[in-house]
Amino acid sequence: MLSVHTSPLHQPGTGDAGGMNVYIVELSKRLAEQGTEVEIFTRATASELPPLVELAPGVLVRHVTAGPYEGLLKEDLPAQLCAFTHGVLRTEAGHRPGHYDVVHSHYWLSGQVGWLAADRWGVPLVHTMHTMAKVKNASLAMGDTPEPAARVIGESQVVAAADRLIANTDEEAQQLAHHYGAHPEQLSVVHPGVNLEVFRPATATPTGPVGDALDKPLDPAAEAARVRAIRSRLGLPVDAVVLLFAGRIQPLKAPDVLVRAVAQLLDESPELRSRIVVPIVGGPSGSGMAKPEALQKLAAQLGVCDVIRFQPPVSHAELADWYRAATALVMPSHSESFGLVALEAQACGTPVVAAAVGGLPVAVRDGETGFLVHGHDLRAWARTLRRFVDHPELGARMGAAAARHARAFGWDAAARTTAELYADSIARTRAAQSHGMAAATAR
Repeated sequence: MLSVHTSPLHQPGTGDAGGMNVYIVELSKRLAEQGTEVEIFTRATASELPPLVELAPGVLVRHVTAGPYEGLLKEDLPAQLCAFTHGVLRTEAGHRPGHYDVVHSHYWLSGQVGWLAADRWGVPLVHTMHTMAKVKNASLAMGDTPEPAARVIGESQVVAAADRLIANTDEEAQQLAHHYGAHPEQLSVVHPGVNLEVFRPATATPTGPVGDALDKPLDPAAEAARVRAIRSRLGLPVDAVVLLFAGRIQPLKAPDVLVRAVAQLLDESPELRSRIVVPIVGGPSGSGMAKPEALQKLAAQLGVCDVIRFQPPVSHAELADWYRAATALVMPSHSESFGLVALEAQACGTPVVAAAVGGLPVAVRDGETGFLVHGHDLRAWARTLRRFVDHPELGARMGAAAARHARAFGWDAAARTTAELYADSIARTRAAQSHGMAAATAR
């Protein structure tokens, strides 16, 4: 696996680390458990990093020196792809021929490296886009920076070179075909998963089987008592309506829409000020790093600093408690390849209010496990959030449905399907190579 611009060892929620990091880590672990050994190549970002780290049994992370360790933005990395590719090829040269059976690249930068490595080794290239420049540029947030033409060209090259393109949803597969000319035989849809051992309802104990915990209806009283205890531990009011944002703070994720919608809601109903708390868990990322305090300044300008609580990125175990403590998770994103955060929250028994973009209509069942909002009209968002204030039972009812819904998205199923796609791609590549050799011999 190739992950050039962000390491699977980095903390999701800050910098360039996010859903893709979670995707690579969880998929790799499950692949290894099912019998596929994985080596993840990523760029070294500190001199003290060891060249090789065991992430889990059967999963190795290789740090490749490519450019200065610190100070490089994602936009600077195309200039380091040659050095990164050299490190990958040199590692393979130290093994017996045929050591790697397949290359799976993540994001277009890794695809550029994977294209060359797969061609050199005579193995298939499987690629997952995660995000696409043309899709992002079609729905830019105010103040966000358009993706450059060089990325669009690079993505087109990777699509043309890939033996298999794994899309998160049918919509993403259609976008690959429409915007980049991907052929139907290249495209496969594999829904991402969620770690059901970590993300589970408050009353599902870590030691008990996930299935056993969710096959039985959640006890509303017991769940409410456990949630109150979690809120108390996190320093949240136990009886408040908690509207949570979790993720990287950047225009694409639109946390400003949540802040503005809450301000709209409080302007309409000032008496709700004492009943609403809005934790924002995450750090600046992407174009948001240019103005890391912009969201705090917006909250101050709108007069809602008293209800907004900024929290730094946290571990998965801590994040699960934030999900459990929330009345609802709010995802106003302008674009989402899938939205793993929505699945994580639902697995914890928390409904989701999300923008109807990208893979979120797949992750969230509108009206059952949460609400989908079309567009970013602040009045529409305020009205939807108000429903959790006016109907206190809504969070618990939707939360129970959300926990059941999330069970269908375990990583084991995603890994099995991905491994099958690897095997099929390998078989096709070898068959084509044999055909080519036979044709050359005949000539």
